[in-house]
Amino acid sequence: MKAAILLTMAAVLAACSGSEPGTGESQGGFTGSADQAASSPPMVKEGRQSLVQTGAAAGANQEREKAAGAQSGIATGPAGSSEIAPSMLIRTGSASIEVERLDPAIIKVRQLATQLGGYVANSSISGGRDQVRSATLELKIPAARYDQAVSGLGGIGKVEAVNTSVEDVGEEYVDITARVTNAKRLEERLVGLLATRTGKLEDVLAVERELARVREEIERYEGRLRFLRTRAAVSTLSVTVHEPAPLLGQTPGENPILSALRQAWRNFVGFIAALIASLGIVIPVAALVAVGWVIYRRVRKTRT
Repeated sequence: MKAAILLTMAAVLAACSGSEPGTGESQGGFTGSADQAASSPPMVKEGRQSLVQTGAAAGANQEREKAAGAQSGIATGPAGSSEIAPSMLIRTGSASIEVERLDPAIIKVRQLATQLGGYVANSSISGGRDQVRSATLELKIPAARYDQAVSGLGGIGKVEAVNTSVEDVGEEYVDITARVTNAKRLEERLVGLLATRTGKLEDVLAVERELARVREEIERYEGRLRFLRTRAAVSTLSVTVHEPAPLLGQTPGENPILSALRQAWRNFVGFIAALIASLGIVIPVAALVAVGWVIYRRVRKTRT
């Protein structure tokens, strides 16, 4: 019995002593990895610190950009995003209106242009004895009120036709704006070069000529930009008003029978006038024929 108890105690002690080395190996393994991390080369530590600092700086920059975008109210896009072209549309239109009386209609067209903040740039009136009276007025209307001008034509008379054409010059405007920016940068460099130039006179004159050329280009580009802005801000509407066309060969209010009698009388008077005018030739010819006949008769009597 005692021998069995002693054997059991010996087995328990052996098991405890066997488990302690395993724990020591586990602790030793953890300690070894910590020592390996602590004993990393200085270059690796510096690389890790550099990565941390770079990440922190990038995060700070992103925060500053977000804050600046929030203050300015403009959403920032990718660095390679293209600039959006402004809306630069040039509207040009034409309309034809039939009216009962021409003169009051012209006054209404002028009033319409004035009410919308525009004006009449050009006007022409045509009409003759056998022609329909008509007038053409070229209106300059603010672009924002072009549709109102077209709608207001219905109050003048019967609108027969309306045509509108739109030309988008936004791409040209952006292109010229970029050219102006680049030309101004070149101008600044040339001015700085001219201020610090100490070389030959020929070189200085060459820089001055180039500077004059660049400034001329800038003036030409800026003039084109002003022209495009003006054309886009003001639309052109050409309005033609005319009275009703007469019926077949008839003037309104005139009797066709009386018109035919008048035409016959005019033809008769014209015939008499032509006959009278021909007497200036007929009388001298008849006199010559009569003289010749008398001479012929006398010569014939003498021979007989």
